[in-house]
Amino acid sequence: MRVPKLPVALRAYRYGLYLGEPAVAGLLAWRSRRGKEDPARLSERRGLPGRARPVGHLVWMHGASIGEALSLVGLIEGMITRGCSVLVTTGTRSAADLLSKRLPAGAVHQYMPLDAPRWIERFLAHWQPDLAIVAESEIWPNTIVSLHRRGIPLVLVNGRMSERSFKAWTRSPDTARALLARIAVCLVQTREDGERFARLGAPRISVVGNLKYDSAVPPADAQQVAYLGDMIGDRPVWVAASTHPGEDEVIARVHAGLKARFPRLLTVIVPRHPRRGEEVARVAAEAGLRVSRRAKGGRPLPSIDLYVADTLGELGLFYRLCPLVFLGGSLVPHGGQNPIEPVRLESAILHGPHVHNFHEPYGALDAGDGARMVADEAALLAAVAELVAEPRALAAMSARGQAALLPLEGAVARTFAVLEPYVAQMKLSARERA
Repeated sequence: MRVPKLPVALRAYRYGLYLGEPAVAGLLAWRSRRGKEDPARLSERRGLPGRARPVGHLVWMHGASIGEALSLVGLIEGMITRGCSVLVTTGTRSAADLLSKRLPAGAVHQYMPLDAPRWIERFLAHWQPDLAIVAESEIWPNTIVSLHRRGIPLVLVNGRMSERSFKAWTRSPDTARALLARIAVCLVQTREDGERFARLGAPRISVVGNLKYDSAVPPADAQQVAYLGDMIGDRPVWVAASTHPGEDEVIARVHAGLKARFPRLLTVIVPRHPRRGEEVARVAAEAGLRVSRRAKGGRPLPSIDLYVADTLGELGLFYRLCPLVFLGGSLVPHGGQNPIEPVRLESAILHGPHVHNFHEPYGALDAGDGARMVADEAALLAAVAELVAEPRALAAMSARGQAALLPLEGAVARTFAVLEPYVAQMKLSARERA
């Protein structure tokens, strides 16, 4: 198929970043001073390698942040079993920190360079990937153009296109068509995603489902599970996970409202951003609750009402300890957080009305009565009270949630069914070069 020429807007973007490279470097320095970049590895964001390229076939996989990167783990493991090394890039420090504990042998991590042409070319010249795989909705124009010019196939996996993003792209149809035509194939989560990609000009699309349904459950330190489990004992406990500003106050008031009926109740809050731990603790204290913070060495002692788990990468620990999970980002219009992991760890799910970022799993869970939508603070209080008082009902709800998600699994196998020819071609080309 003939690939469209780059439209004027893309050429302007490309050459604008040639000229604007000093300004982009200044932006990186500013982000580093604010703690948003790793100063020790800032050069990686300019395309300078932090380590040597592995010998042999190399697949480059990119997931911008934590969710996207973790969705790739099944593909990373699969590529390694197929005899390939894997370079994994991310764009955030939190994703890099978490991946450092989750990547299997045979995979290395680097930060993704910003989309300045010279930086991307420098990155590709060093790593020389045989295949590039990008998760979800990361469309960086200069990266796509450079990969295409080098003849490196680019595959979009776990692709999604929200209605909002689709409308934004329709304002630049020539740009969307030129970029999507340079992607070897778009593997999307849902039929609706596929239709939007097709209407924007993507020539090759396959609906394979959501990789996150096949993701490994988040790990937890077994000693911490046993230690905190013994400390909590038979206290009723629930966790408000990945909360956002505006929700912590609600959680604190819900606990305060339940305290007379359940005086031994323990509420755990895991803020979406651990740096908000002090703020969450202050809000709870103002509600009259006794608080401790994990980041400060605090423990969920019997005297504690609300435990702030303001550490990174420990959701797996608290999902294992708490049979009831409220997922944040849903009482405020953020779009919700991923419910798949707590369901697979046998938790029942409560959530607010704003879950459009994960409409498919929440739709399946709500329809199967494995999750419950709570519209506001009063509904959340009533739901927690009901389920804390009825452990059997809580366990039955958890079982229904697991059953509701089973039909949605299998995306990793379907993705590899499409990727296998690219892997075979990569190995054939290597033999021909030898």
